[in-house]
Amino acid sequence: MSAKRPAQPIKVYSASLSGHAHRVRLFLSLLDLPFEVVEVDMRAGAHRTPEFLHRNAFGQVPVIEDGEVTVADSNAIMVYLNERYADDPGRWYPRDPLGAAQVQRWLSVAAGQLASGPATARVIVLFGLRKDPAEIVARSHDLLRVMNDELAMRPFLAGASPTLADIANYSYVAHAPEGNVSLAAYPHVRAWLARIEALPGFVPMVASRIGLAA
Repeated sequence: MSAKRPAQPIKVYSASLSGHAHRVRLFLSLLDLPFEVVEVDMRAGAHRTPEFLHRNAFGQVPVIEDGEVTVADSNAIMVYLNERYADDPGRWYPRDPLGAAQVQRWLSVAAGQLASGPATARVIVLFGLRKDPAEIVARSHDLLRVMNDELAMRPFLAGASPTLADIANYSYVAHAPEGNVSLAAYPHVRAWLARIEALPGFVPMVASRIGLAA
């Protein structure tokens, strides 16, 4: 349990099917911080209301409110939570230059190759996004091959212990089969997922019975 506690539960504007929102809820749980989830009805356009756009002009979840502080963007939120509340912020985001760079590399992957690969493949199946699924699935496997090769050399993405790199990438990789992206050929990726799921405080993301997960 973190010795640093918010004065009141952190409010998390979230959507249960969003991997971006899940990574924030997961990290809050790993830090054992009190939080309250406010479900944003994306189908009804609740993320496009003036009230929500005041919290995040991009109209995206997640957003957190920590007292008078509002932070948007899942990776930015995790950095904020780590620096403000983690007993040892260097555990999740190393203080040495190389360690910090290695974590930042994978945060960039989460916002880049992961978002345009497994996350988009899942959206195609889940919401009928009009994109070529074959191209997106192929892109997803390109990423998974790299991850599998690197995880063959170390237990976590950025080193010997879990960091924000792992939390940022976990959700959409774990749910890649929902987008017809099989994990069968990637034993080191599957073992990595299991290691994250074994962390004290782990909370799963809502599963959708679609794609290969049907």
